[in-house]
Amino acid sequence: MYSFIISLVALVLGYFIYGRFIDRIFGPDKNRETPAFRKTDGVDYVPMPAWKVYMIQFLNIAGTGPIFGAIMGAKFGPSCYLWIVLGSIFAGAVHDYFCGMLSVKHGGASLPDVMGIYLGKNGKTVMLVFSLILLLLVGVVFVYSPALILGDIAGFMSTPKSSIMMWVAIVFAYYIIATLVPVDKLIGRVYPLFAFALLFMAVALCVCLFVKWPAIPELWDGLGNRGPSVGLEGQSIFPCLFITVACGALSGFHSTQSPIMARCIRNESNGRQIFYGAMITEGIVALVWAAVSSYFFFDGGKEAVGAVSGQAPEVVNSVAKSWLGVVGGILAILGVVAAPITSGDTAFRSARLIIADFLHLEQKQKRNRLILAIPIFGAASLLLWYNIADENGFNVIWRYFGLANQALASASLWMITAFLCGHHPHKAYYLVTLLPACFMTAVCVTFACVDKIGLGLPSGLIPWIAVATFLICIVVFFAVRKKKEHV
Repeated sequence: MYSFIISLVALVLGYFIYGRFIDRIFGPDKNRETPAFRKTDGVDYVPMPAWKVYMIQFLNIAGTGPIFGAIMGAKFGPSCYLWIVLGSIFAGAVHDYFCGMLSVKHGGASLPDVMGIYLGKNGKTVMLVFSLILLLLVGVVFVYSPALILGDIAGFMSTPKSSIMMWVAIVFAYYIIATLVPVDKLIGRVYPLFAFALLFMAVALCVCLFVKWPAIPELWDGLGNRGPSVGLEGQSIFPCLFITVACGALSGFHSTQSPIMARCIRNESNGRQIFYGAMITEGIVALVWAAVSSYFFFDGGKEAVGAVSGQAPEVVNSVAKSWLGVVGGILAILGVVAAPITSGDTAFRSARLIIADFLHLEQKQKRNRLILAIPIFGAASLLLWYNIADENGFNVIWRYFGLANQALASASLWMITAFLCGHHPHKAYYLVTLLPACFMTAVCVTFACVDKIGLGLPSGLIPWIAVATFLICIVVFFAVRKKKEHV
């Protein structure tokens, strides 16, 4: 528990200290008109209060990541704490802040457009294709995962299969509606309530942790993989942990979501609260679930899930029933169900906006929104059909999503590094994103080389691949930078 408390305090201090430092590097101008006012269209560019934008941003980026990812990451042991804390403060929150503020700086531009400004035309094209594929994967994953939870809850109404299919249809229909309606009509009104449910759940669990004071592993007990006893045989902390725990530490998906709220922010001075703050909040949620899961995996609580290798949904259901009571359990389940749904619909919304920006097609007219939404949901339907038809389809899509998600995070960090090199040409501020970019590139390359969805190379090569990739990134960066300085 002491490691949990230290980690919790570190996240809060990270927001006030490092977050302020990052904000100062960017230099927001509180007197500059934001895109929400400059381009108001009543659909996507809509000025909203800072607290509401913060709540929506938090829910958009949350998904099941800070819950399910933290639960699975907790199986590795207390090393999960370090990644959540250090990742959130020095990588994830920095990543989200700059992606959001650079969008504000460039008129609410989508990620591929911002990428094109700082990494060139080729970077824009690659990011356009890559981000759309990722968003489709996110949308499909976040149709199926909440449908599974809802199907399990409502399973008494029908057979499990028909129950899941019914909820898939309902969630998918909701996504279509939410993608097309103005951002303030549905998202702006409902999402703050869902965000409250998710935050309530985290606070309630945090209180329970202090009351129960479980004997969970501490950082000083060792950072080795504790997974063999909970189903992680053969998985090394590096790179698996950094792919498994994404939304609670660093996630490329967030770079596609921040521009949505960049079109609603009223003042640039709110950027730290909205973008950096939402990521720190998500890190806190992930930290709480990691601590709770450690109790279930490594202490007496494991009996509550029926098996030591209990899956994430089982842990969530067990915690909700045994720790939070009836009302708290309902709110907990609501938060867990709402999180992926509210990330799924904004994934499709982001896909629509990215294509609209690429085609220069204004979105005020419903007809134009439908023109883009139809092919997006058509492609998603095909992926969803494969996901349901193949019993292993979800697991395959999820693994590809995990790698693609962190690869996008790496690309976004490289983009921000390029911005900082030009924004502060005579200072080494670029180091705040260069080091995380090199690290995450090494994570992705290593994972692609040794995981079964990649090359499947022997795990003994992991340290060699990781170190070589990191050093190559450093050498190439300074070589390119030196070349540009002499142009």
